[in-house]
Amino acid sequence: LPEGYKVEPWYNSDNGCFYGLDGMSENFCRIMDAHPPYVDPLEMLCGRWRDMLVNYRGDLHYLPEWRKAQIKKEDLAGVTTQWSKRWDEKRFPYDDLKPLQKKYNIQSGIDSDAHFACDYEIGLSLGFGGFLKKIEKYRKINPDKKAFYDAEEKCVWAIIRFIDRHIEEIRRLLEIEERPEIRENLQLMLETNLAIRMDPPKTFQQACQWVAYFNCASRIYTRDGAGFQLDIVLWPYYENDVKNGILDDEKAKFLIANLLLIDPHYYQVSGVDAEDRDLTNHLSYLVLDAADMLNTSINLTVRVHENCGKDFLKKAVYYLLKNKNGWPRFCYDRTLTEGFMKNEGVTKEIARKRIAVGCNWLAVPGIEYPMNDTIKVNIAKVFEQALYDMEHEENKSTERLFELYNEHLKIAVDTVAKGVNLHIDHKAEVTPELIMNLMMKNTLEKGLDISQCAELYTIGVDGAGLAVVADSFGALSARVEQEKVLTWEIVYENLKNNFDGVQGERVRAILSSAPKYCEGGTISDKWAERLTESWVNTVRSQKMPKNRQLVPGWFSWARAIEYGKEVGATPNGRKAGEPISHGANPNPRFRTDGAPTA
Repeated sequence: LPEGYKVEPWYNSDNGCFYGLDGMSENFCRIMDAHPPYVDPLEMLCGRWRDMLVNYRGDLHYLPEWRKAQIKKEDLAGVTTQWSKRWDEKRFPYDDLKPLQKKYNIQSGIDSDAHFACDYEIGLSLGFGGFLKKIEKYRKINPDKKAFYDAEEKCVWAIIRFIDRHIEEIRRLLEIEERPEIRENLQLMLETNLAIRMDPPKTFQQACQWVAYFNCASRIYTRDGAGFQLDIVLWPYYENDVKNGILDDEKAKFLIANLLLIDPHYYQVSGVDAEDRDLTNHLSYLVLDAADMLNTSINLTVRVHENCGKDFLKKAVYYLLKNKNGWPRFCYDRTLTEGFMKNEGVTKEIARKRIAVGCNWLAVPGIEYPMNDTIKVNIAKVFEQALYDMEHEENKSTERLFELYNEHLKIAVDTVAKGVNLHIDHKAEVTPELIMNLMMKNTLEKGLDISQCAELYTIGVDGAGLAVVADSFGALSARVEQEKVLTWEIVYENLKNNFDGVQGERVRAILSSAPKYCEGGTISDKWAERLTESWVNTVRSQKMPKNRQLVPGWFSWARAIEYGKEVGATPNGRKAGEPISHGANPNPRFRTDGAPTA
């Protein structure tokens, strides 16, 4: 952010926050209007985001220093001591859920932002001016939705003003630039920006620039990072420009690299259609080459399938190993497609359209509201509650422990469901998705937020801590029940004192050396299967209203450390407060032979 940058947020709530159509649209416009233009004459696309709306609604971490200082003064004055309330709890409280959310260490998803995918083909076909026309058309059809359309229109004009400032900056640079090759590039940038200010893009460069502006706006609004199928959506522009002699592969690669640099949205390449035909095209290769030119961290996923070209797959793997920047990631189509088709209302065609546009998650562009990666249940905490319950029972066993675990798990999932329903029922009144609504189906047409009119409500619910719990059950089964080298009383005593002292370390060594999850065919592997079956059945059987479905998964995101701090010592030898396991992975150091792919 440049020196002197400042945003004065407008709060429409007495808790020092802002909500609803007026609060979100007004403050989005204030942040957009405060953003200075970003034009580098050595690039071919312009625009950057530097600040986000969420920073003024409770995310202190990303705030500029001037804003942190301002909040500190306000808090000292006793004016906005609760300024950080992102969810409007005054109107939509959930105090009844908080004790259970804390008990099971649940990340509830209430007031989660974005985490679904726009249909970029809608936006590219309309352009920003087309959005305005569509808003005006349906405003007349739905006169009772005036506030919704006013807010949407206000946001679109803020994006157009953002483009206008870039046009002014390009013109300023043209006045002082003397190098002919740079002047030529700036002139093309100017023509590109003028062309897409109101009209839909027609060329490859115009399409990339349009996407760049929309991405900046959606990132500012709700941290949105879901992109699209790069090689498919941009293919018609590439093909047409090559045919007309205005684009070659070097220029195309430079433009893609520039787009990837402007914002780290998540993109997918390759894949297969509903008839099992390979979707890889020449642009798929150029995307990989462009990312290689940039040579930094990039959110790019290759969708692998049986008909995927071996040359393309080999090139993708080569770049992963050459640059060591964690891209591309690979996702396997068959399991993704077959798995998603288990959900009600999902055909093969829809499942194939569901693309990788998040850190661990996928979404169907334009029609799905999944809340992916926003809900987590720390099953190590659920397991801990079951352990507490069994401590004073006379007949202790792993089977009894598993019964108690399942009882607590049902309560935890029910708590999640109540939070999900609260969020979806009132999301439009708290933080409507005004930017992403522009490229979703039925939103502008009906005057409804996507949370109110999605075709699919497949709500991802992630369990975290699988390996900790599997290894704990495995250690208890092996060392207490089968080998009888430890008793339940000794285990409980040492869990309470966190394996303290020489005796504690001995007990810890006995437990932690038990067969591990992921070693293959172990007792802990069998427990992991039972835990997975239990997780899937509990989540899937949870009753939900209005066509909503909970979809189970194992994933912890970066919360393994945070969640671990909430859990005491566990029977796998893990000490109190240590991190839980990540995702569906085994616990660290589960093998001693150093095999990284085991």
